[in-house]
Amino acid sequence: MLQKLLSYTRRAVDHYHMIEAGDRIAVGVSGGKDSLTLLAALAGLRRFYPKPYEVVAITLEMGYEDMDFAPVQALCDTLGVTYIRIPTQIKQIVFDIRKEENPCSLCAKLRRGALHEAAIQAGCRKVALGHHFDDVVETYLLSLMYEGRISCFKPVTYLDRVGVTLIRPLLYTPEYFIRAFAQRQALPIVHNPCPADGNTKRQEVKDLLKALEKQNRGVRERIFGAIQRYPLDGWAPDTTRYR
Repeated sequence: MLQKLLSYTRRAVDHYHMIEAGDRIAVGVSGGKDSLTLLAALAGLRRFYPKPYEVVAITLEMGYEDMDFAPVQALCDTLGVTYIRIPTQIKQIVFDIRKEENPCSLCAKLRRGALHEAAIQAGCRKVALGHHFDDVVETYLLSLMYEGRISCFKPVTYLDRVGVTLIRPLLYTPEYFIRAFAQRQALPIVHNPCPADGNTKRQEVKDLLKALEKQNRGVRERIFGAIQRYPLDGWAPDTTRYR
């Protein structure tokens, strides 16, 4: 199963030229299945990828008392990856001080800024994020349905204000595979106690896609292919199979 994960990952890395020799890459590790799978993928790919690179795992501790990242530290030790934990007050700012009715936007903004700063301090100019195949499709539909525009994040994004490049090596990896991989490998998933978790527009789109897939199998693949063929800025057509 690891070989299949590495195949998905290398395909994305090669297609969008995500890694260069000498890169020091920070992986944002939230403790969820996506970020832990990404960490395992990039750590594993190091062994044979023709362009040597380093991996550093960074966790932003949001301020929830019942999140234990000690098992993630143990995983990083096993993988031979440096693990950095950054205490933050993001939970307190978003929920206790600002009392945001729609907290996800502010939370994401604060997390991005903190992660980029931590990556730079760790000597990393590339940050790997755990967005996967299904995230691409969902984000596209979220923009179309709720913002009235055709848009999606890019596979590779250079942030000129901070001098950091974001890469998304799991963009060809479907969520069902990530879920199965995390379970098979017994990855130390840390439960997210955020009160907004599961009550978002993204969850609505997930549910919609699930319903559409029952009636029209392969709808996710066709939407993903449309994104590449359009193409959106930063995307490129791909003639290989999506799954």
